[in-house]
Order: sequence, then structure tokens, then C-alpha cells
Amino acid sequence: MTIRSRRGGQVADAPVHADVRVTSVGSSGRRSSRTGRLGGYGFVSPAVLIVAGLLYLPFLYTVYLGFTDYDGLTPASFVGLDNFRRFLDDPALTTSVRNTLMWAVGATVLPVALGLLIAVLSYGIKGGTWFRLPFLLPYALSGAGLAVIWGFILQTGGAANDFLGALGLPGADTRFLVEEPANTIAMIVALTWQQAGVNALLFLVGLQSIPKEPQEAARLDGASGWRLFRSITWPLLAPLTTVVVGLSLVASLKTFDIVWVTTQGGPGRNSETLAVTMYRDAFVSAEYGYGAAVAFALSLVTGLVSFVYLRRQMSTSKEGLA
Repeated sequence: MTIRSRRGGQVADAPVHADVRVTSVGSSGRRSSRTGRLGGYGFVSPAVLIVAGLLYLPFLYTVYLGFTDYDGLTPASFVGLDNFRRFLDDPALTTSVRNTLMWAVGATVLPVALGLLIAVLSYGIKGGTWFRLPFLLPYALSGAGLAVIWGFILQTGGAANDFLGALGLPGADTRFLVEEPANTIAMIVALTWQQAGVNALLFLVGLQSIPKEPQEAARLDGASGWRLFRSITWPLLAPLTTVVVGLSLVASLKTFDIVWVTTQGGPGRNSETLAVTMYRDAFVSAEYGYGAAVAFALSLVTGLVSFVYLRRQMSTSKEGLA
């Protein structure tokens, strides 16, 4: 490329070199991008290390202990699969698994269903906040506090027996925390009392996020009440329902505090769950290797159930979209 200039009455062509190096700009951009990524890794790495140190390393150590015989005093000795064979032969395993399954079903269905009912009945009505408040307050209690309160109510000769007897209703002589499976059912009811309020709050958020147009169109077509809920509201709440049910399911499989404080898994270990079995064997009997094996088995069950549930829900959602 040249430009023409006039010097002393003469016209001369002056070359101008405009060979802009695009590649150098591209290289500079790539270096900048790499620097930005390295900087991002630098910011994220402390959190990753903390999570690895507080979560993953203890889990891996627990898995290792599950293959050893360790009592906390002598060095751990490798025993292979002996702890898992003992776990499968444990006579208390059948009861523990049965109770865990009861918790998985009852502590998922009842709090979720009651929470959904509270949210639907109180949504859009005057004074709905005051209607939900009594159900939200129990969520502020810890699991141990909940167990103390309901242990006082459900103990033999306690408040529940006195109340039923004063009204002349059947069940005044029922030993709620002694007989099985009544003790497990009673504790599931106690947990439902605590969890229903927060589930109602979550469902309320979902109801508020539903677009008005589909509901208005359905009302114009004559839909109302149960038909409107079944055809419009419930399908639009499906994504949130998946989250609420998933959280409740995982929490129910790990239930420990309310069972331990209320009955300590008794009497005769007839109200134990897998989490209580793990705690008893590891920290009461000081059989840390066997307790770690139970903890590992519980982790596998929880992970498998969660995976199957979420995968099924995701496949159902894809089929609905298709």
C-alpha cells in the first residue's frame, strides 16, 4: 500500500506497511484467557480443598475402616469382607432394614402430602400466612428437641394416653413407644409434624411461580377445584415436587436423632434404623470397623435410591416434554 506526498514540488510514493499481526492478537487473547482460568482455579481451589478435607477424605477413611477390625485401641487389621458378611448375618438387620424402609416411605409421603395440602389450601386466601404459621414453628426445633417433646407425649402413661382416656377413645392403654411397629409409626408422625411446614413453604414458592395464563385459560374452559389442580397446577409443580421428595427421601434414610433420643432403637432393638445400628456398633460397642461397614452400606443404599428416583423422574420429565 502506498500514499502520495508532495515534497518540493515533487510527488513521491511512500510505502506504508500495514501488516497487522492477527496471530499475535490471537495469541495474546489465548494467554489472557489461560491467565483468567488459572486465576479462577486459584479462587476456587481453597473451597475445593476444604470440601475434600472435610467430606471426601473422612468418607474414604470410613470405607477403609469397613474392611478392617478396629476397636480404637489396637492398630487396625485388614479383615477383607468379614464385616460385610457379619452385617448380612446380623439378626437385627431384618428389623433395621424394615424400619428404615418404613421411614423412607412414611417420612417422605406424609410430610410432602401434608405440606402440599397446607400450601394449596392457604394459597391466595386472606390470612393464609397465619394459617401456615403453626405448621412452620416446629421446624425451628432440633431433632433432639422434637424427640424430647414427643417422648413426653407418647411415653406409657404420658399425655397421649391421658388425652385418649379423658375422651373415652380407644388406644388409651397403647404403649406407643414400646410396641412395634407402633413406635416407628409414632416417630414418623412426630417428624411429619416438624417437616410439613417447611414443605408447605417450598410448595408455596412453587405455586407463586406458576404462570397465571394457563390457569386463567383452564378456568375459562370450565375447570375448577380438583380438576384445575390435577390438570394444571400439579403438572407445573412437578419439578419442585421432585426436589422436595428427593430431599425428604434422603433425610428419611439417614434418620437418627429422633429415634436415638426417643427410644435408643429399643426396646430390644425393635425400632432401630440403619443409622442407629451404625451408631450403636461404632460408638457404643466400640467396633469401629463393623460400624464403618454399616455406614458404607447405608451410604450405598441412600445413593442408589436417590439415583434411581432422580433418573426415573428425569426420564418421566423428558417423556412429558416429548
